[in-house]
Amino acid sequence: MDVLRIAAFSDGNSGGNPAGVVIGDVLPDAADMQRVAAEVGFSETAFAAPEGDGWRVRYFSPESEVPFCGHATIALGAALVRKFGDGVFKLALNQANITVEGFRDGANFAAALQSPPTRSRPASSELAGEALALFGYQPGDLDPAIPPALIHGGADHLVLALKSREALAAMAYELKQGQAFMRREGLVTILLAYAETPRLSHTRNPFASGGVYEDPATGAATAAFAGYLRDLGWPHGGAIDILQGEDMGMRSRLHADIPPAPGSSIRVSGTARLMDEG
Repeated sequence: MDVLRIAAFSDGNSGGNPAGVVIGDVLPDAADMQRVAAEVGFSETAFAAPEGDGWRVRYFSPESEVPFCGHATIALGAALVRKFGDGVFKLALNQANITVEGFRDGANFAAALQSPPTRSRPASSELAGEALALFGYQPGDLDPAIPPALIHGGADHLVLALKSREALAAMAYELKQGQAFMRREGLVTILLAYAETPRLSHTRNPFASGGVYEDPATGAATAAFAGYLRDLGWPHGGAIDILQGEDMGMRSRLHADIPPAPGSSIRVSGTARLMDEG
């Protein structure tokens, strides 16, 4: 099957998180989608086929299916624009119905997704402590203004907010240990964040649950994080910007618009660049 390779949330003509995109008349069997995702080797590959007036979409990492993936949705939006022109596309996921809007932006593409509803709750001290130990952090490394929490915006994540950029840059962990922890707790990623200002945060996203050490751009976690900041009463002013992937040499930019209604969808947007076709 034909696979488009698109880097989502790019920083101009560089950076971003590569995703595979497969658009077909029907979705392949799950085993075939899993095989293709493993062969592509990116953190996620999105598979889409027409359904009603929209598209049925499933996402696969190299080792497992995930319920929602932000950067692969942005990549899919770019692929749909490339094929059909600018527009808003309805997407039916395994557990939610969302949209992605896309248009051409010079040689690249711009896209914005509307996330599934968001929710958050405090993480237990035991869970937070185990996560801190995984990365070699101490409780004193945490930013008390953004307590550890379980957050959701289409997929489940644990957020640990750090009080220095240096601590974020020092992130390291053992992949197999992280994978066992995330799979046991049902976490798609762990989001590590440093809030430089109320409207600008730096993040890193270990994705060991999917067999990936770290993602350079994570739209699903950004949506969940934005929803959590709203729940906290954080002074976001209606939007936040995220810089991710800097410590990987794959600088990525994500923007999240945050409406005031609790639990409502987050609009996550960015640019995307076509890498190649395979």
